[in-house]
Amino acid sequence: MNRLIIIGASGHGKVVADIAAHCGYIDIAFLDDDETVKSCMGFPVVGKSSDMARYRDCDFFVAIGNPNTREKVLGKLKRMQLNIITLIHPDAVLADTVSIDNGSVVMAGAVINPDSRIGNGCIINTGATVDHDNVIEDYVHVSVGAHLSGTVHVGKSTWIGAGAVVSNNVNICGNCMIGAGAVVVKDIDDAGTYVGVPAKRIQER
Repeated sequence: MNRLIIIGASGHGKVVADIAAHCGYIDIAFLDDDETVKSCMGFPVVGKSSDMARYRDCDFFVAIGNPNTREKVLGKLKRMQLNIITLIHPDAVLADTVSIDNGSVVMAGAVINPDSRIGNGCIINTGATVDHDNVIEDYVHVSVGAHLSGTVHVGKSTWIGAGAVVSNNVNICGNCMIGAGAVVVKDIDDAGTYVGVPAKRIQER
């Protein structure tokens, strides 16, 4: 197995490195633009994100929480024709008919049920569940312990907060923030931040 370069030596990077190690990677290193960070999870930080081209013989994963930054860095990797991987923790449960695109990660204890589609650069976090026939567009983050019922569609770059619940047959547009513990019971058509039970949009300052 090739050396793995993880871009982003943060808390998210720690979890990604742990998953990579569980998947068999031994030679792992990080790139991070914070020059004060020298290591992460015991693995070295060997340069900045601008150094990607130096590691053409390596696999890459982008461990950056912000969806816009994650999209930008993944786009650069693709244009450079570098090898972007998908990581799935061995303790995640995925149905045989699930599809997952490049640069996504599925963390420990997550469950993804039949005929769900996960886009590029998504995060299905620890203990999250994605039921049957979901469509999760690019750069979505389904946070720790969030639960999506059947036939849910989540638009690009939306963040489903920790412990949030989305009811069956609900569509959520792109660029939304669903607050921790919120319960979404009807379609969301306007980008924004939604909190509460049931989830309602809040005015942002």
